[in-house]
Amino acid sequence: MSQIEIMPTTTKSAAAPADAVDPCVFSFVKDLSRHRAYAPFLREVPIGYARRRCMVMLTDPDEETRIVVASTDPCYAVDAIDALRRLMKTDVCVIQSSEAAVMSAINRVYESQDGNAERLLDELDDADLDTQLNALKNATTSGGGIDDLLESDSRAPVIRLVNLLLLEAVKLGASDLHLQPYADRVVSRMRLDGVLFDLHTLPKRLQDEAVSRIKVIGQMDIAEKRLPQDGRATVHLGEKVIDLRISTVPSSHGERVVIRLLDKSSKLFTPEELGMPPEVLRQFRELIHLEHGLILLTGPTGSGKTTTLYAALQEIHSAERNVITLEDPIEYELHGVSQIQINNKKGMTFASGLRSVLRQDPDIIMVGEIRDRETAVMAIQSALTGHLVFSTLHTNDAASAVTRLLDLGVEPYLVASSLLGVLAQRLVRRVCTHCGAAMPMTAESCAALGLTPGDITSVFRGRADGCEHCRGTGYKGRQGLFELLVPDEAIRDLIQQHAAASRIKEHGMKRGMTTLRDDGIAKIRDGVTTPDEVARMTMRSAGQAGEGENV
Repeated sequence: MSQIEIMPTTTKSAAAPADAVDPCVFSFVKDLSRHRAYAPFLREVPIGYARRRCMVMLTDPDEETRIVVASTDPCYAVDAIDALRRLMKTDVCVIQSSEAAVMSAINRVYESQDGNAERLLDELDDADLDTQLNALKNATTSGGGIDDLLESDSRAPVIRLVNLLLLEAVKLGASDLHLQPYADRVVSRMRLDGVLFDLHTLPKRLQDEAVSRIKVIGQMDIAEKRLPQDGRATVHLGEKVIDLRISTVPSSHGERVVIRLLDKSSKLFTPEELGMPPEVLRQFRELIHLEHGLILLTGPTGSGKTTTLYAALQEIHSAERNVITLEDPIEYELHGVSQIQINNKKGMTFASGLRSVLRQDPDIIMVGEIRDRETAVMAIQSALTGHLVFSTLHTNDAASAVTRLLDLGVEPYLVASSLLGVLAQRLVRRVCTHCGAAMPMTAESCAALGLTPGDITSVFRGRADGCEHCRGTGYKGRQGLFELLVPDEAIRDLIQQHAAASRIKEHGMKRGMTTLRDDGIAKIRDGVTTPDEVARMTMRSAGQAGEGENV
């Protein structure tokens, strides 16, 4: 990579060539969002240099062949601009913009380039790593982490490799990055839209160094390889802030690493954007605007429960209400909401935290998860004493949440009198909008959903062979499926009788409750997802009474 470092001057050098850039000929452009990346600039100029000089080369949106250099002060940076013109061997048009606009453009164009992890792996296969590994060991003793994933070009190859793997996972929207060791290799994997995909195969000799680098990032003990460890870190990808939750465990072929990626700058949804059926949305909004009671969200890990909770809290929060949350971890920052991080190692559990929160005069409390009897009893007592309480449980469907509370040892009359509603949810993959195509409904698809061909249209929008937008999977993004149980007097009587979940669910369905599978079938009709996805995600919580009873 070419290196550029020219001290700026306020006047043009007398020795400059006749065709050098005239810094006095430029216009001010307020918005650079329409300007696209100029590929040679990205290849030749490190992002650190672009940021220090606060300048970037872009293509003109109105004339693709014209190259522009955007700078905050072209007169001051005349020599640097002229050096770029000579390095790129092209004429340029100089424009001026604000510092915020130029820095945003720099982050955007560098983020758009490929991670090049595969190319780096090819280089590492044949390279002598002694120097790089020594650099890694020096880094481990100094305890340094990552400032920005985009600034990887000057790092040692192993460090660059880890940065590029993280960069690729973040850019693709992955929720987790795995390093899976085998006897002769290490495979990096990524969970995208809830499904694991293989990314790259790393040489076995890089395993210890890559794991050590990840431990350095998470401020973990690099010498401890026999016990599981947990770590965390915060990194940047341009303007994005990414929280990393790192877990290592020893395995038969070395340490296995999983990194949970939490994009702190991700957009928070409103209840309307979650994809609830209209009647479910209406009932849910009525529940969250009540003054007191317990509202539970259920589903497996990664089913979007926290996203739904945040959407609800955003809607009902106001200056007149004191909202406090207990979370593990805090995934997103909510403006005006007091968020408390659970720390079991220091004795800050959900139960002890909830006990302390009740002394803070709260109106609304969100408990990240009910895991034991103490937390369940305190949450229910809080709901009965004038607080609106939100929490989550890991159950298969909405009705099973009731029996789960009873199994934890909560008295049936407490559950019956405090519970406002239970929302069960799943996430199914959406059909890619670029390559999705009309497909026939097969007998196998109908049977998997418990349907007959007459129950659903004979053609649905399904996954095709895939394209570059969906990495060849036929799916892009995810959509929620929802099931809302609102107890009436009959259900409250069933709760006090310690009735099975199947009886509670059967009564809810008689009253018109939409099950997860019903919502999934509706979304198949709407062309949102496919029968395979709905069958895969609702197999344990099918609409037939009696299923989803055991947790």
